Amino acid sequence: MTLADDTSVSLTLDLKGMLCPMPVVEISRAIKQVEVGQIVEATATDPGVMADIPAWCHSTGNTLMALEKAESHFVFRVRRDA
Repeated sequence: MTLADDTSVSLTLDLKGMLCPMPVVEISRAIKQVEVGQIVEATATDPGVMADIPAWCHSTGNTLMALEKAESHFVFRVRRDA
């Protein structure tokens, strides 16, 4: 899954420096702030998001649109579906 330029992001989060479980806690809070169908994008430094965010999406019914590792951080996009 890769980040696509044509995807409209409704909310952006900076989760850099937060360790597990805080990135999941923060995306859980943020997803409630957007409407169904809208997208939240987040940047994190905790490598745990590579496993935690897909698992969270699966358990909550939201869609992981993208998950990429950049130089020293990870960027992911989640669409609110639930």
